[in-house]
Amino acid sequence: MAEHQVDAVVIGAGPGGYHAAIRLGQLGKKVICVDRDEVGGVCLNWGCIPTKALLHVGEVVRHIDHAGAIGLKVPKADVDREGVAKFKTDVVNSNVGGVKTLFKANNVQFIYGEAGFKSANEIVVKKKEGGEDTIKAQHVVIATGSAPIDVKAWPRDGEYIINSDDAVQMKKIPKTMLVIGGGVIGLEFATVYTRLGAKVLVIEAMPQILTGTDLEISKTLGRILKKQGVEIMLNTKVGDIKKNGKIVKATFNGEGTSGKDETREFECVLVAVGRRPVTDGLNLDKAGLSTNDRGFIDVDAQRRTKVANVFAIGDITGAPMLAHKGMKEGVIAAEVIGGDRSAAFDPVAIPNCVYTDPEVATVGLSEEEAKAKGYEVRIGKFPLAASGRARTMNETDGLIKLVGDAKTDMLLGMHIVAPQAESLIGEGVIALEMGATLEDIGLSIHPHPTLTEGIMDAAEAAHGKAIHIVNAKKAAPQPVAAR
Repeated sequence: MAEHQVDAVVIGAGPGGYHAAIRLGQLGKKVICVDRDEVGGVCLNWGCIPTKALLHVGEVVRHIDHAGAIGLKVPKADVDREGVAKFKTDVVNSNVGGVKTLFKANNVQFIYGEAGFKSANEIVVKKKEGGEDTIKAQHVVIATGSAPIDVKAWPRDGEYIINSDDAVQMKKIPKTMLVIGGGVIGLEFATVYTRLGAKVLVIEAMPQILTGTDLEISKTLGRILKKQGVEIMLNTKVGDIKKNGKIVKATFNGEGTSGKDETREFECVLVAVGRRPVTDGLNLDKAGLSTNDRGFIDVDAQRRTKVANVFAIGDITGAPMLAHKGMKEGVIAAEVIGGDRSAAFDPVAIPNCVYTDPEVATVGLSEEEAKAKGYEVRIGKFPLAASGRARTMNETDGLIKLVGDAKTDMLLGMHIVAPQAESLIGEGVIALEMGATLEDIGLSIHPHPTLTEGIMDAAEAAHGKAIHIVNAKKAAPQPVAAR
């Protein structure tokens, strides 16, 4: 048994954890990062990175399938499952290796093992290779992330009834696939497997896919996905799922089945109904901590728990469960530990990206949320069909939508369905943080021809001044707002 004395220990090496550990190292702190799995956590090994690699493969397949539309004669893509899996694995290994290099450069010690509290200042690590280490630390950062929710009624076997961790392994490409859950994870994998040749049905219990997203954006994406061959049933619930040899029989009922029970056979069922915080094995009570009624750990703006020297970041602190939120929280916690009393997690808005094809990216309030908060909204929209750049890409399905306050002209939200939406949304994040108005965005010169100028066009459309689309006959009056 080894005993370590450090300034800080970070439990979890995912996006939040490795950001916290690296920043602590940069601040000159002696730090150990512990994880029971590989460096990078879910994001680098099972989530963000491998899924985006697979989605890129699917995007290339789609471009090959539609090459004839731009004058190219290309044979139909022949998908080599093992080759695709190797590409995904190579991408993951490269990213994981990069984090390990950064750990070494910033004097972060990494230990493989299961960490649990002995007290608020003492951590016991059951090491992966056997034995236990004890770590005494002035500060502790909990960054253990989340895991897929497993539904007991649909027992996972990792091959026929799977979760997102299994789906990224690409053990097979089924001819037919049921995806339970029309959220981010379900739709991303529906996109991947459809592109690779599967016939996919997505069943969502709620009235819309991407629940909580701007309704018009959700409907736009749904229309595009259906056109691509993804079948979607809303307001529909799955009942029994039974494995019969190499086939899974699923029964469902709701709006998608006209209220009648319907049973279909699939080669694979992906259960993507959400994620849960991972706090098992931490022995939180020994540190004087507990989770709230939703299973999360409560923290303040500095990411400090009710125990002064213990911090918590990322998915275990609650929604939104996003890697970039955890990353920023990790930096904040490290800087507070480093003595910066002004450091605090207080974003105006946190962007969300869905890597379907095309992508969805949103930040700020949806039209429905803005109205519910009492705003008189001013909407500016620009369809990709009117974008010269989108036409040159043969990618004219999509929409850019801005939500503003009609009284002050302040931007309240930006919502995009388009190729490269995940990059375009950065303008909305900065605009919201800086307190920009729709007029500010419309007056800013955007490069041409680009997809980003569609944001400018949408802002101008909000005032009835758009050049590239026909403006509504009853245009909103030009605002007169004190700045």
